[in-house]
Amino acid sequence: MGNETTVPYFLLLEFSKDRHLQLLHFFLFFILYLATATGNLLIISVVAFDHRLRSPMYFFLVNLAVQDLGIVSVIVPKSMMNSLMDTRHISYFGCFAQVFIFVSFEASDLSLLTVMAYDRYVAICNPLHYEMVMNWKTCTRIVILVWFTSLIYAMLHTSGTLSIPFCSNVVNQFFCEIPQLLKLSCSGITLTEVGVVLASVAAAFGCFILIIVSYAVIFKAVLKIPSAKGRQKAFSTCLPHLIVFSMFLVPACLAYLRPPSNTQTYLDFALTALYSLFPPLFNPIIYSIRNRNIKSALSKLWRF
Repeated sequence: MGNETTVPYFLLLEFSKDRHLQLLHFFLFFILYLATATGNLLIISVVAFDHRLRSPMYFFLVNLAVQDLGIVSVIVPKSMMNSLMDTRHISYFGCFAQVFIFVSFEASDLSLLTVMAYDRYVAICNPLHYEMVMNWKTCTRIVILVWFTSLIYAMLHTSGTLSIPFCSNVVNQFFCEIPQLLKLSCSGITLTEVGVVLASVAAAFGCFILIIVSYAVIFKAVLKIPSAKGRQKAFSTCLPHLIVFSMFLVPACLAYLRPPSNTQTYLDFALTALYSLFPPLFNPIIYSIRNRNIKSALSKLWRF
């Protein structure tokens, strides 16, 4: 692209020039997308149709499922179609629409996981005050705030990236990821984007601390449970939540804070896949499929 500062389109990562490997990539991403979409749509369906699942926890689960479905839907189908059609193109505005939607869903996902940790803390440590603290009015306001702040955050991130003049249009990733777009800058990262990145790290670290504190208090309360079966049940529920959250947060921070490199590495792809593709796949299993009420509702829906 020489010294041009405007580009009409971007070229996404080409997994292989071999047609058979391109079709293999399409097939693998199709299976991943189908599994993720099926799991999250099942959660949305069972909560919508089963009147017994009307507690705040399931309200948050539905929102999490919508966010996870949005994350994979905005990045995976385009990559699949590029492999199927043997192309790498994505338009300039299509790229930044992808950035805006992806970042807003990721930010809302992180915020909601933090809210869900607090919800579990109240339910386990203060059960007598649960209905008063986590009432429907409060939960609705929390979810509206999560979505609104995520959209504002995505607008700041997208506008900060849009203000950068690009010297290349080759994005070394399978979707328009901000760290990869920043590598294409002619003049380096703007102060606006630096501020947004630092604010992002601070917010993510704050969420991480809140979740760790919530689960630390939960574990402390669980240890006081006289029943070994009760302790095991509580630990088996909380530990997977922490694992999935860490799988989301740690690779995302590494992807955004790694020193820039002009060449694509397997580590770049692995980090991006870990925080963008795997949490939406595993969240329905960790947060819902293991739940007895969800299993019962799924059985009822299947019989229907």
